[in-house]
Amino acid sequence: MRKWQALKYGVATLVFGVFGALALSAESIVGRWKTIDDETGEAKSIVNIYLQGDLAFGRIEQLFRKPHEDQDPVCDKCEGEEKGQKIKGMVIIKNMRKDGDEWVGGTILDPKKGKVYRCKLWVDPKNPDQLRVRGYLGPFFRTQTWHRVKEEPKPVEQPKEAAKETKKK
Repeated sequence: MRKWQALKYGVATLVFGVFGALALSAESIVGRWKTIDDETGEAKSIVNIYLQGDLAFGRIEQLFRKPHEDQDPVCDKCEGEEKGQKIKGMVIIKNMRKDGDEWVGGTILDPKKGKVYRCKLWVDPKNPDQLRVRGYLGPFFRTQTWHRVKEEPKPVEQPKEAAKETKKK
């Protein structure tokens, strides 16, 4: 009898742990996000937000450029170490720390304008696949909504030995 109770509690703990971890990861800012320009409504890039210790950072992984635009631009309007740096691969979100349901205290760089803004990030409580990104300049702010990039399942390749066996039959 005690074995069954222990087994039930073990299974319940495992189930709740798995679903709890899934719920937590769905609300995390960590991951790949498609950036949407709040002025044009167009997708601009994919930013990978990652943690280094307790701080969050975001690096541009991919740019969505029109055919007539430079496909590998540099940040001409940036200042300091970012000036002249390629935008793809650039860390644009820096030093964000978690404060409740928000990430605050860091900065975001707008490579198009070369400006650095104070920043706040939070996952939309109604839609965990949307990230609110707010940049502040003094008392003024702009907020963008970024969209979580869903990873496509990769096709499973058949091992070469199994493929040879299939051909023989």
